[in-house]
Formats: sequence, C-alpha cells, structure tokens
Amino acid sequence: MEKSAARHRHLCPRQILGIRIGLYGLRRLGLIDDDFQPRFANDRKRLLTVVETDGCGADGVAVATNCYVGRRTLRVIDFGKMAATMVDTFAERAVRVVPRAQARTLAQQYAPTARSRWHAYLEAYQLIPDDSLLEIKEVTLTQSIEQLLSRPTARAVCDACGEEIINEREQKQEGRILCRSCAGDRYYCEL
Repeated sequence: MEKSAARHRHLCPRQILGIRIGLYGLRRLGLIDDDFQPRFANDRKRLLTVVETDGCGADGVAVATNCYVGRRTLRVIDFGKMAATMVDTFAERAVRVVPRAQARTLAQQYAPTARSRWHAYLEAYQLIPDDSLLEIKEVTLTQSIEQLLSRPTARAVCDACGEEIINEREQKQEGRILCRSCAGDRYYCEL
C-alpha cells in the first residue's frame, strides 16, 4: 500500500482493491505463496496483466503485480470496470478477478464507525477476506499469448500515413499495410 500511495500521492479505496485483485490473482496462478513471496523471481516477463480501467485501481494492480505499461507487461483496456486479468505466459493460464457485487455493502459492516463511506471502503477493503471481497474465474484469452505479446523487434510502415508501427500491430487491408488509425480504428480526428 505504501508503494501504491507513493506513486499515486495518496491512498484510496480503489488502489486497495487493485492491490487485493492483483495479489489474489497471483496467488491463484501460483506465482506467489501465501506470504506474498514470488515463486518465480527471475521470470520478469512471465506475468501479463490486463486492467479494465484506468486510474487508481490500475495503479494498485500495477504495484501488486509488478507489471507496467512501459515494460509491456500491463495492458489497459478501458471497459470502465474494476477488474484485472492476470496471465501466466509460461503456463498459458489466465484468471480474471473482480470485486463482488456486495463489496460496498460489506464495507459498511467491516467499518461501521468510519467517518464516511469513503473511509469505510478504505478501511474495510483491507480487512474483508478475499473470498468475500473478490470473485475469480479462470478465463481463456480471445487472442493467443503470442499475438498479445508479439515481437518487440517487429516493425512495419503504414502505407497510408507513413508512420512506423511496432509490435506487430499493423493491419492488412486490400494488400496494404495500415496502422490501426488508417484502418479505421481511430480515437482522434485530424483538424
């Protein structure tokens, strides 16, 4: 929690949920033991984590799993959900962890004297047992691990805009190599 608070400049309930989600997933995958010690300390890129929101919760997951965007071990696919999928790339096994629907209600029970709901969440999310706070399911990825990870040395040039595309993220349309933007998957429009 100290690492997450230092990165985020404060500690909030969603960071705690993110930390709990990350640690629970790691334990279920067998990548850490019950004392939170890594079982495969030298396998830096063994774990790939996908978070389904940006912000506080993602910071908590990142700190707990030691996965980061810049290291290409953390992906943010913003579905607006406090959820994360942890993938053991060696065992080719994945688990998705989410808070249970009753987590907020439970927080009031675990911290009845908290000065506000926010403080109740902050306190209770540290106390509620994993099985009561979190739901975990084994999942299968819709892309192969090889497609997700790609080859970091792969490079292509978009036939439309001329920009470089890395990590095998190019798309082929009508015999042309295109970046996602030129292929129609844009999040911006040029002025």
